[in-house]
This record gives sequence, C-alpha cells and structure tokens, in this order.
Amino acid sequence: MKRCILLLLACCVLAPSIRVSAQDYTAQDARELYKQAMELYAAGRYDAALPLAERALAISGRLLGADHPDVALTLNGAALIWVAKGDFSRAEPLYQRALAIYLKLSNNAELPGKAAENVATTLNNLAELYRTKGDFARAEPLYLRALQIYVKMLGPEQTGAATVLNNLAELYRLKGDYSRAEPLFHRALAIYTKADPESLDVAQTLNNLAAVYFYKGDYARAEPLYLRALAIKEKAIGSHPRDVADTLNNLADLYRAKGDSLRAAQLLQRALSIYVRLGADHPDVAAALNNLAGLYLLRGDYARAEPLYTRALEINVKAFGPEHSEVARSLNNLAAVSHAKGDDARAETLYSRALAIREKTLGPEHPMVAATLNNLADLYRAKGDIARAVQLWARGLEIRERNFNLILASGSEDQKQLYINTLSGETHATVSLHIRSAPADAQAAQLALTTILRRKGRALDAMTDQIAALRQRAAPEDAQLLDQLAAARSQLATLQLSGSSRLTPAERQAAIARVTSAVAGLEDQVSRRSAEFRALSQPVTLEAVRQALPDDAALVEIVAYKPFNPKALKAADRFGTAEYAAYVLKRDSPTPQFVELGSAESIDADVAKLRAALHDPDRTDVKDLARACDERVMRPVRRLLGSIRHVLLSPDGALNLIPFAALVDERGQYLVENYMFSYLTSGRDLLRLQVARDSRTPPLVIGDPLYDIPAPRAQQTTPQTGSPAKQEAFNRRSVDFTAVPYEPLPGTAQEARALQALMPGAQLLLQQQATEAALKQARAPRILHIATHGFFLPDQASADNAADARALVHASEEQHIVPQKENPLLRSGIVLAGVKQQRSGAGEDGVLTALEAAGLDLWGTQLVVLSACETGLGEVRNGAGVYGLRRALVLAGSETQVMSLWSVSDAATRDLMTGFYKRLQAGEGRAEALRHTQLAMLSGKSPGLSGDPRNLNVAKGVPGAPSFSHPFYWAPFIESGAWISMKAGLR
Repeated sequence: MKRCILLLLACCVLAPSIRVSAQDYTAQDARELYKQAMELYAAGRYDAALPLAERALAISGRLLGADHPDVALTLNGAALIWVAKGDFSRAEPLYQRALAIYLKLSNNAELPGKAAENVATTLNNLAELYRTKGDFARAEPLYLRALQIYVKMLGPEQTGAATVLNNLAELYRLKGDYSRAEPLFHRALAIYTKADPESLDVAQTLNNLAAVYFYKGDYARAEPLYLRALAIKEKAIGSHPRDVADTLNNLADLYRAKGDSLRAAQLLQRALSIYVRLGADHPDVAAALNNLAGLYLLRGDYARAEPLYTRALEINVKAFGPEHSEVARSLNNLAAVSHAKGDDARAETLYSRALAIREKTLGPEHPMVAATLNNLADLYRAKGDIARAVQLWARGLEIRERNFNLILASGSEDQKQLYINTLSGETHATVSLHIRSAPADAQAAQLALTTILRRKGRALDAMTDQIAALRQRAAPEDAQLLDQLAAARSQLATLQLSGSSRLTPAERQAAIARVTSAVAGLEDQVSRRSAEFRALSQPVTLEAVRQALPDDAALVEIVAYKPFNPKALKAADRFGTAEYAAYVLKRDSPTPQFVELGSAESIDADVAKLRAALHDPDRTDVKDLARACDERVMRPVRRLLGSIRHVLLSPDGALNLIPFAALVDERGQYLVENYMFSYLTSGRDLLRLQVARDSRTPPLVIGDPLYDIPAPRAQQTTPQTGSPAKQEAFNRRSVDFTAVPYEPLPGTAQEARALQALMPGAQLLLQQQATEAALKQARAPRILHIATHGFFLPDQASADNAADARALVHASEEQHIVPQKENPLLRSGIVLAGVKQQRSGAGEDGVLTALEAAGLDLWGTQLVVLSACETGLGEVRNGAGVYGLRRALVLAGSETQVMSLWSVSDAATRDLMTGFYKRLQAGEGRAEALRHTQLAMLSGKSPGLSGDPRNLNVAKGVPGAPSFSHPFYWAPFIESGAWISMKAGLR
C-alpha cells in the first residue's frame, strides 16, 4: 500500500531560528534532529529514529510553542515512526494533535495554501492509521476530506492528490469493492507517471493495481505490474527495503495461486529476511509468515505450517489487539491446520472466533466473511452435521452473490469470467455438498441449483445486460462508445487473422496487444456506464426461474463439476476428476430433482464418436452411437421428466456440441420424435427472455454472396480496406481467406428468394449487395437470416471440404473442445461478398468473425438464423458455454438463434429453412417449427419448396433420389433462446 505522506522539513521555513541562550538548543537544532530522524526512518532504523524525533518535538514545543507548524510537523513524523513500529495507540494522538494545529492555522488564514496542504496531509496520514487498524468507517471520510482539499486548493494533478487517491483505492480494495478501487488507482498512476515514471510512487501504485487484478483472478494482468513495480523499487534511489519486500510478498502470493510454489517460497524467504530487520514483532513479519505457512499447508506439511501461523497470530495480537482482521486471518489459518490434523473441536473454536472478528471489523457482507463461513461449513460437513453445513454455506453464497454486482459492474467480459473462475472450487463444492453429502436434503438441492443458475454463463449475461442498457438509452455518447467498441473488435479481428508482409511479426504482435488492450478498456467503459442499470436487474433466485417455466416444460440444467472431499488432507486431493450431473426443475415443484450422469471424460469421448458419425451421411453406425450417448445422458433424465415433452436444455462442456434431438432412446426412436428441445446458456435465461423485445425494422435476408467481385482496373492496385490481408489463421496455421475456393451455393439464392416470398416486407441482399458493411449497418432487423459459407477454425483442420457444404473447414471433434490461448471469438464466423478481394463495402474485408458479430445492433431482433456450416460451434468452457457465434449473437442482443453444429448440405439446408419459415408463418413456435421440419425430413418428406418432385421420388423409393432422413441433414440446426411463436407472424 501507499504509506503516509512524509513532510520532511516541509515547514522549516515557517519560523526563524530562535536561540534561548548559548547553552540551549535552537529551533534550527530541532529541525536538524527531525531531519536525521526522518533519514533513519527512511532507512528502516526505527529504534534509532524515534528518540531523535521525540527530542526534536520537545525542543520545538518549548521554544516555538505548542501550536507552531514545526511542532505539528514533528508530531506527524513521530507518528509515522510509531506506525512503522506497529504501535498504533501511540501514533493516533500524535496525528490528532498535528491535525488540530494545522486546522487552527488554516482557520487563521496563516499561509493558507501551505496550511491547506498540511491539513490534507495529516488527514491522509490519520486515515492510513485507521485503515491499517481495520477501522474503514473512520478512514474513508478522512480520505475524502483530504482529497477535496487537494483538488480544490492545490489542483487535481498534484502528487499529494494522487497519494490520497491511491490510499482511498486501497481502502476500497480491502473492502472487496474492486470496481471503485480500480479507476482510482489508474487516476493516481497517471498523475505519478506524468511527474516521474520511475518514481517509488509509480511503483507502489502499480503494486496496488496489480493486487486488484490478482484478487479478481486476472493473473495475466497482475504479474507484469508486480514485476515492473519490483524493478522500479529495487533500483530507485531512496527505496526502502520494506517497499521491496511488500512487492516480493505480493508476487509470491500470485505464484502460489498459479501453482508455482517453488518460486513463491523463494520470494517469501527474501521478503521475510527484509521484514525481520524491522523488528521480530512487526506486522509485516506476520504477513510473510502467514503466506509461507500457507505454502506448507498446501503441501500437507502441518508440522512446519502450524508454528508459523501461531507466531503470526502472536505478532498480530500484539500489534493490532485481539479484534483485528489480521488476527482473524491468523485464526482462520490455524483452524485450517487443526481441521486438517483432525482436531475439529479446536478448529471449530478458531473458525468461530475468526468469523466473529471479521463480521465486526469488515462487516457482514465482506468476501472474507463468506470465506470463513465456507470453511466452517466444510468442517461441519466433514463431521456429518449436514444441516449446519448447508445453513452456513448458504449464508456464504448469499454474501458472494451480493458482491457479484460490485465485481461484474466493471471490466471486460474476459475479466468478469476470470473472477468467476476464482470461485469455481466453491461452485464444485456446493454441488458436491448436495450430491455427495446430502442427496436427500431439499435445501441442499435448492442451494446447488441456485448456485448453478447464478454462475453458469454469468460473465456473458453481465456484458449482454450492460450493452443492452446502453442501446436502450440511445444517448449519443453511448452509441458512440458502442461504435468504438465494434470498430476496435473489427480491427483486432483483422490483425489476429493477418499475416501480411506489411507488418513484421514483432510489429503485428505489438499491434495485437495494443488493440486487445483497447477492446478491454472499451468493454470496461461499457460496464461502468451501465452499472446503474445493473443495480436494477432482477435478482436470480430459484423461485423466480421456476415461476418463469411454462406448465408443460421442464428445465434440465446439466453441470460439469469436480467432486469435493472436505476430509482430504492435502489441498491438491480435495477435488476429484470432473463428472456430469443433471438437475430437473418443474413449475409445480419448488425442489429440483437430480441425477448423476458419470465421468465427464468418458461421456465426452462418447460425444466425440457421435459427432464424427453425425458429420458423415454415409455412416451407418450413427444410431448405435446416438443410443450409447442417450443411455449415458438422457435416459437417466427421462425418468425425472415424466410426461413432460418440452425440454428447456442447458448443457455443459462438450454436451453443448451435440443435438439432443438426434439421440436415440431404448425403443430405437430419435428423441426428436417424442421431445422438443430449446437450448439455453443457463436456466437464468428464462428471466432475461421475459423482457419484451420487438423491433419495427423489417426482416433482413442475406444470401448467395458474390465472393469474387473484381475491382475496376483503376482500383485493382489499392484494396478498399487499408488493413493487412487475412492470410494466417488465428489457430496458428495458415488460412488465406482470399485463396479459399469458395464454391457457389445455389441453394442459398433459392432459399433467400423463398423467404422473401414468405416475408414480403423483408430486405433482400444478394450477390454483390451481400456485404459485411451492409450487415454491420443493419439496426435491429426483426429477423436476420444469413445464408452463406461459415467457418470454425480449430488448431488443426481435416482435409474434408465437401463442395456441397456451406463450410470452409471441417475439424476433428477433440480439437473443438480444447481450450485455446487466443480469443476464441476470432476463430469462427461467416464470409460475405467481396472476400476474395477483401472489398466488402466501407473498408470491410468480407470475413465477419464472432468477435465482430458481438458488436452488431440486434437489440429487438427476435430471430437470427445463420444458415451456414458450424455456426453453432466454438470453444467450450465448462460453466461458461460456447465461445463462438452463438455467444456473440446473444451479446449483440438477439432473442433467438438458430445455427448449425457441423457442415451442412446446401440443398438440404435450403429445404429445411424454407419449411421452418413456412411453419413460423403459420404461427408455430420457433422450437416447434424447427422440430416439425426435422420430423418431415426424417420421415423422407421434403419440408421445403412446394411441389418438389423429390417427395414423390423418395416416397416411391426411386433409385438415386436424395433422402434427407440421415441426421446429418436434419439434425445440425439447433434453436437457442426464446421458443415461442413470433409476434404477428413473420411480417
């Protein structure tokens, strides 16, 4: 943290030297003593500094009077030394006396500018004291008063103002209010950097900002800030060893969290060797001991951990008293050791004491209170006291949920997801508490499903709500911000997919880093500008979701979780390998039912086999593989569904990549024959779908893009886009989008014209009009239908690229679900007119990635259909959904999405889409229309163009006549989001 402001000789010019007699000290002598004391303080020699400061104070008071500025200055300095020694009770009255003197001088208007600065400085120092003691309620108003004085009297860019900003931000960080802390740290850093980019102030602020990212789970942003802070501190003139140790300690904590315990231990030993020079009983020594003991605890080395925790507790009690949050930290950690050693009675006592202190000092809603509640609940779970465990665990989760809005109100979607990832262990433990420890407990079941509903895909929801809030406001500055975000995402897509010789590899990587940072910053601005709307959003409760269910439907929420063992001795052994479970919620029952599905690895392997068969219309084993998957996944669920036939399905993991309609039951029937599936990211979507959306903009149909549009001779040397050619795929292999042999798709033109006949008011864009620019300029068409080539770029691509398919690349399924280092929203998309020349209107290149699609204005769009290959694919992340076009279109604001899970046939898709829209026009619901169309194809009928002679040929079994009964043809498209009929037909 940023320490108190040092007033080294700041007031020495305020009074002349006064000599009482030849033998007496003079006022100048007092100033010299004070200067020496502060030099010793800066060097960490507190015991030597203190007597000099006290002598200077006595001399100044005797010669200059009790209310002289030199006295106040020396009081401030002496208090600084007492704080450094950890004796806050002696420091507090000194600060208060100094403040009283400066306030008196300020009221008398004596040197008002300097007096105002001295008041602000002392207010800051006193606030620092209270914050260190854990008295946040007394600290915050003092910081605010100090900041007001600096800004009003001395200017907002003064380094003193930056110091107060930094300290106030640190207070908010300690309170867990990261959304308020982060911008204050950035403001302070900007002021300090402008004054001196290599100063200790810059280093300390970097250290504090890194701590915000660390606690939000964003280790990639935290680490370079810590390292830069450490480098500045180690080489800066006048740097205090303690400042270096602080950053070493923090960096060690980061490496511990990343699993690099060896590096963490090395850094902690260095920090501890520095801290002990401050004194064996200094609080910073306790902090280092706590962290070092934590490493031993993770290894299960309780014999080495316990004495370190005990020693830290002794130091903290002596320094802060028995009711401080640092004391609670030590008690909590000692309890963890006792619990691990089997001494549950002692652990319970220690946890209870820690909980009481944290509730008193930090407040009942603090994240650390939730952590201790969870620890105590684990203890009771291990003891078999399930009722108390569930009660405490529920309290902890409610605190976490209330803090979610504070955390998710700022940052990019990636940062939001990183924070949620830090709670994944807590989520696994919540599901395990029910399934493994209390399967018959209704409260445990409700708690587990509530947690899943609140956390699954939560980062996507937060970002979607914030973008939607800005679109609804329609203020010019909000629209401009969203346009800037869309432009930055487009620029990032171009850079990521570019291998142009215009940029060297180093230049390209630098540009990518710069634009990635800009995108994150713009997303953060969207989040912050929409925070007021987030506060008004509907709370996520199990009861609210249940009430949103139709009477004839059931929510099936599938979750991938790691079983938690609270009795495991080592932390590394506490979580098992991932398994799937399913919860079923019906409107007529407040308690969800559940079933365990088994090993996620084994089920994912079956999914991969089925996916491979579904991709190939010549495979004859597809029904056998579909039956095997059904036996593992849906047959156990069907026992809970009873007579319900409409399934609102929220898959997890690799199960996002299969159409459940294509599974085969024990009677040999495809599930589409008996069930209707509507896909959701989470059952929480039911709350979002209750918000009415109805655009007055006519439908937009885009199809049959002219991929090759030769430019006039005069323009051939200068591409429209000034951006580099997209020649290197984001997946680290080469794909030149200008060199792909884009096969014409005659079915897309027929499909588009058939849809225009069904929707006479629709805008139709074909051939050279089907550009990326035209799509981006669209404003919330009621229906958006795009028929073209689609792509999903995994790490490796297979050679299969059927001419009849609406795809650019196919891929093996194992690679679809491997997490990638890069932004997965850049690995899927569609291609549009002019892609061969990278001229797709208004500077666009004809490749619309999912990242760019997320910036489309689709708030009010009721239906988006991507009639192309693999548009429903993306990178799968357990608990977060599919990162691809499916996710992007939800971010853009669309209500329902229909997209494909593999490469589709041009002719079959034309017929499927025509039949689907005919049923929509007849008033059928979106999910119902898709199901009936699929059933028609399964039965050998063409659902599409009326009078198609293939119906007769298929019925008569004419040799060579195409049949679309294989699930390759009818099953690739799934419907996500709202399933109900379109208001007022298609219009």
